[in-house]
Amino acid sequence: MNLRVLVVDDTIMYRKVVGDILAEMSGVEVVGTANNGKIALTRIASLKPDLITLDVEMPIMNGLETLQEIQKSYPDVGVIMLSTLTKRGSDITMRALELGAFDFIAKPDADVMQENVQLLRNAIGPRVKAFAKRLELRSLLKQRHRSVTAAAPVPPAPSVLASPRRTGKSKAVAIGISTGGPNALTKMLPQLPKLGVPIFVVQHMPPVFTKSLAESLDSKCQYEVREAEHNEIVRPDVIYIAPGGRHMRVASGPGGTKIIQVTDDPPENNCKPAVDYMFRSVAREYGALSTGVIMTGMGGDGTLGLKVLKSFGAVTIGQDEESCVVYGMPKIAAEAGVVDVVSPLQMIASEIIRTVR
Repeated sequence: MNLRVLVVDDTIMYRKVVGDILAEMSGVEVVGTANNGKIALTRIASLKPDLITLDVEMPIMNGLETLQEIQKSYPDVGVIMLSTLTKRGSDITMRALELGAFDFIAKPDADVMQENVQLLRNAIGPRVKAFAKRLELRSLLKQRHRSVTAAAPVPPAPSVLASPRRTGKSKAVAIGISTGGPNALTKMLPQLPKLGVPIFVVQHMPPVFTKSLAESLDSKCQYEVREAEHNEIVRPDVIYIAPGGRHMRVASGPGGTKIIQVTDDPPENNCKPAVDYMFRSVAREYGALSTGVIMTGMGGDGTLGLKVLKSFGAVTIGQDEESCVVYGMPKIAAEAGVVDVVSPLQMIASEIIRTVR
């Protein structure tokens, strides 16, 4: 069965380019286009798309307003936002991701049109495939739930895969996350009280967007949340988010302090910032007294870093399949045997607290 996609953008060029890229993909059918949110909403009922690519900034009805209406009236339809690389575009995109948009793509701004098309192709392909996979998983889970007796639902409990051998409490927490991240972090991080330890987060994102993410989370969390800066001293009760397009690592500073280094080293796992890069540094600086957390996202970034953390004796936590938007990063880590506890999203905060207290 083909994945039905509706393309919504106010510029004819983007409707054409995105539509053409999707049409090239096997198992995907472009069922229509719309040049603003209002028209898009009238077309959803008749075209019945599974997925919508939605421009963030449009006249008449912008992407955020459209998304809110889609979620009210068509909650099963997935949305991938297309955003400009501007502060305003990234703020709106962040809000959309927190509201539950599946993912976003930053509109490229290379000088050569062909280069932009190729960048878009590289970005759209994996996301659409991941969404199709998720759709498949959701329908399997629905069938499974139906076949289980209609007893009162029991919330899933974390499953302990390995018992960490360490004694002592974590002095730092490191989190790696990708697709579905802003929404998951918005649910999880505000549950954390101030624990007296720093938290390091790598969320796969381009520049500008990580700043918007940090500002948005800062307004919701008990922790201070900030985009990390080069050579700043690590403080307790601060969440440091790796800047988009750069790597972040922890290093030893003067007088027994820890500092953050923001570097331009080459990508790892095609990612920059990379989770592995950050995890390795946390293992080196905090050893067994650290907690590694791997959450929703595509690909396998983070597994090797968790392996290093575990070899030092750190505790590792992975998000469970059902609560992930994309069960990629936590799946590969769990299959590699480097996850101690598998936990649903709503329980991850309490699992982190347990390792620190």
